[in-house]
Amino acid sequence: MVKKVEVSSTEVVENEESNYLKHSKEHALRTSMKEGCTQSLGVNMSSGFLTPLLLAIGGNSFHVGLLSSLNGLADPTGEIVGSKMMEKYSRKKLWVNAKLLIVLLQIPIIALIYFYWKGLFVLSLPWIMIALWGLIIPFIYGVGYVSWLSWLGDLVPAEKKGKFFASRNKITGFVGLVTFLFAGLLLDLFKTRGYVLLGFTVLFAFAIIFRIASVYYTGKIFNPYFRVKKKSYFSFFSFIKRYDNYGKFAFFQAFFFFAMMISAPFFAVRMLEDLNFSYITYTIVSLSSTLFYLIFAPFAGRFSDKYGNLKLIYFACFLFPLIPLLWIFLENPLALIFIPGLISGLANAAFVIGTTDFSYNAISPQKRGFCFAYSALLIGLGTLLGSFIGGWTVEYSNISFVNPMFFAFILSAFIMIVISIYFLPKLKEENGASFEGLHFDVSKSAKTFNSAVVWIRQLSHWQPHLRNKK
Repeated sequence: MVKKVEVSSTEVVENEESNYLKHSKEHALRTSMKEGCTQSLGVNMSSGFLTPLLLAIGGNSFHVGLLSSLNGLADPTGEIVGSKMMEKYSRKKLWVNAKLLIVLLQIPIIALIYFYWKGLFVLSLPWIMIALWGLIIPFIYGVGYVSWLSWLGDLVPAEKKGKFFASRNKITGFVGLVTFLFAGLLLDLFKTRGYVLLGFTVLFAFAIIFRIASVYYTGKIFNPYFRVKKKSYFSFFSFIKRYDNYGKFAFFQAFFFFAMMISAPFFAVRMLEDLNFSYITYTIVSLSSTLFYLIFAPFAGRFSDKYGNLKLIYFACFLFPLIPLLWIFLENPLALIFIPGLISGLANAAFVIGTTDFSYNAISPQKRGFCFAYSALLIGLGTLLGSFIGGWTVEYSNISFVNPMFFAFILSAFIMIVISIYFLPKLKEENGASFEGLHFDVSKSAKTFNSAVVWIRQLSHWQPHLRNKK
C-alpha cells in the first residue's frame, strides 16, 4: 500500500525559493572569482606602483611618507561613512558606484604624467597625486569596500567560509603576483629606451581597462537582501572610551602601525634611490614578502585554530623589529629577498591572521563594520603620524652622525619593541566577552577578512584550549 504524502503549496514555494537562493549564491561566488581577478589586475598595475610614479614625477621621501599615511587615514574614514550609508543604500549600489568613481579618477593620473613630460605645474604634481591617491580615491574605496565585505560574507555558507576565502585569496594573490611582475618588466622595458613616463601611462591605461572589467563582473553578482539596523550604530567616542580587552587591542594596533610606518614606506625609496635598483629588481624584491606570505598563511591559519591568536601576534611582533634593521645592512637583491623578505612574509602571515581572527571573535556581524572602521581609523591616525615623522626624518632632518634613513629604521624598530612589551601582556585571548554598553552580540565567526598588511609573553600563560573548533 502506497502512502500519500501531502505537500502544501507554501512548502513548495519555500523550497523553490530556497533552491533559487542557493543557486544564485553559488553563481555569485563563481562570478566573484572573476571580479577578484580583474580587480587584482587593475590594482597591481596602478596602486602597486604609486611610489615609483611619485618619485618619477618629482616627489621625494616626504611626499612618499605623506601619500602612505593619508591613504591609511582616508580609507577607514570612508568605511565609517559607508557603514552609515548601508542603512539607506544597497551594498551593491555602494560598491559598484565606488569602483566606477575610482576608474574615472585614474584618468587624471595619466594627465599628471603628461604635464610632467611637458614641464607644466612640476612643483604641484606630487601634491595633486597625493590628494588623489592619498585622500580622494582611498576615501571612495573605503565607502564601497565595507559594503563589499558585508555582501561577500553573506554569500558564503558559514561552513564553507574558510575554504572559499582561502581559495579566492590564493587565486587573486597569484594573479596579483604575476601582474606585478609583468608591470615591473614593462616599466623596465620602457625605461631602457628612455620612455619611462610612457611606460607608466601604458600601465595605468591597462589598469583602467581591468578595473572596468571588474565593475562589469561586480554588477553580475547576486546581492541578498540586507539592511543595517540603525540601533547598531555607536559613535567613535563610545568606541575609544571603552578601554576593555578589545579597546586595548585596537590601541595596540594603532601604536604598532605608528612605529612600523616610520620605516616601511621608505624601503621602496632605499631600493630606487639609494641602491639604484631597476624597476624589475624593485618589483621582485617587493613581491618576495607577498610570496612568502602566501606560503606561510595556511600554516599560520592552522596554528591559530590549534593554539590561539595571541601566540601568532607575539611571534609577529618579535619578528617585525628585525626588518628595518636588516634593510640598513643588506644591499644585495637576493639577500633582501631571502632575509627581510622572508621574515616579512612570515611576520605578516602571523600578524594578519592573528589580528583578524581576534577581531572576528569579539564582534557581532551587526557591529563589525563600525568596529573595523573605528579600529582602522585609529590605525590610520597612527599611520599618518608615523609616516610623517619618518618622511620628515629622512628628507629634512639635520642628523649628521648617521644616515637619516637609517636613523628612521632604528627608531622604528625600537618603538615597535617598546609598544609590544607594553601592550601585549595586557591582552587576553578573545573567545567571548560582554559589550552590552555598545550593544555587542559577541559570537564566534568564521575567518573571512582578506587583509591588508603588515608586522612573547610567557608560553605557560597561553591557553589554546579556550578556542572553539569550527
